[in-house]
Amino acid sequence: MRQFNKIYINGQFVMPHGEQIVDLVNPTNNEVIGKVTMADEIDTRRAIAAAKQAFKTFSQTSTEERLDYLQRLHESVSKRMSELVQATVQEYGAPQDRAKGSNGLAADIFLHFKKVLKDVDLTPTVGSSEVLLEPVGVVGIFTPWNSSAGSIAIKLAPAIAAGCTVVIKPSELSAMQTQVLMESFHEACLPPGVINFVTGLGEIVGTELTGNPDVAKIAFTGSTQIGKLVGKNALDTMKRFTLELGGKSPNIILDDADFAKAIPMAVNACYLNNGQACIAASRLLVPESRIDEVKQLVKAAVGKIKVGDPNDETVTIGPLASRKQYSRVQDYIRSGIAEGAELLIGGEGHPHGLERGNFVKATVFANVTPEMRIAREEIFGPVLSILTYKTDAEAIQMANDSEFGLMAYVSSSNPERAKRVARQLQAGRVLINTLNHDPLAPFGGFKQSGIGREGGIFGLKEFLEPKAIITG
Repeated sequence: MRQFNKIYINGQFVMPHGEQIVDLVNPTNNEVIGKVTMADEIDTRRAIAAAKQAFKTFSQTSTEERLDYLQRLHESVSKRMSELVQATVQEYGAPQDRAKGSNGLAADIFLHFKKVLKDVDLTPTVGSSEVLLEPVGVVGIFTPWNSSAGSIAIKLAPAIAAGCTVVIKPSELSAMQTQVLMESFHEACLPPGVINFVTGLGEIVGTELTGNPDVAKIAFTGSTQIGKLVGKNALDTMKRFTLELGGKSPNIILDDADFAKAIPMAVNACYLNNGQACIAASRLLVPESRIDEVKQLVKAAVGKIKVGDPNDETVTIGPLASRKQYSRVQDYIRSGIAEGAELLIGGEGHPHGLERGNFVKATVFANVTPEMRIAREEIFGPVLSILTYKTDAEAIQMANDSEFGLMAYVSSSNPERAKRVARQLQAGRVLINTLNHDPLAPFGGFKQSGIGREGGIFGLKEFLEPKAIITG
């Protein structure tokens, strides 16, 4: 059994001052595969102090130096890719394709921000004044268990590009991935104190990061509930913050779409990352007149999906990350049945032969109405809800009838019609006839899906403070 008993502070791997130990569990069989020693507030203060000291010089580095650091980070993560992929499969349960794709994107994020940094003007003239875009300071980074490397990279890369130093609080459920990343970043040979890791519980490490006056900014990905607490705590010291939170993304299939392509794509958009994705298209809005056809196509698409051991390359959906998450999703499935939705496929319990792990049946509900819990709350599992509409206007109204606004999807054979619908959707991103990702486009949410943006120039500017120099 592996021991994860090191954190990374000031360029060194050190034993935590904290003594609490938690189990690291393989979700495929619920066997304990490691013991993780938690950092505490003293560890966190040491990491913040190291980052504060390093900021004095790192903030003064040249653009050329930071471009080199970003290249090194890309190369060091890429060299350890096979280990990172295996760790993601073993401790999180990601299918092979997802583990390879998401970690590959994580490594490439550093290259994307090289491009952004090359193109940005850090000393623009506005009016008659010179504006200096300066690094904001020490950044506290919070990342979730469903996308560890990607969530770290999308925050770390712009921080480095801007000249900030960081203290990263990864999920304790991602200790194996964290170990690979710590070692990779160490091998990139950035100055000591620029990157620090403290794996610990949110109520201890997170509280210190959000309350400590030496932290200038918080970059957080996680649930809306926790994000609100982080934001409230950060305001006490007037921290800047970026919050990437939950979603309940609508997927509107217009009546002129190619349903044979759009419906299987819609199923994939809901089930990606085992359904544990803030961008999951878990609300499928279809024309009322086509519901029978939609049901047939959905059942056929789900029938081709394989739930099982993520070490099997033919598997589409692996286990959920924890027993707690499995129980949460089962509760939502029971809720859908109790509220009168039609269980089209899937349902309660484990798939046959997969009782040891946190496996959920690929589930679809039809005849879902907007007031049902499964239509309003983020489930974070492979559960799709199908709602029907009569007109485009009704579809747009239903799509926007949510406290969330992270992502939306539209399918249509008419590009202009699709764009007209997309412009009216309250979401940070709208994908039309695709599931593609644009790494340079802004990512973030409207309403309770977050504050601020990640990715591209919008993401970089979240780590910069503008200072105007006005002369007489």
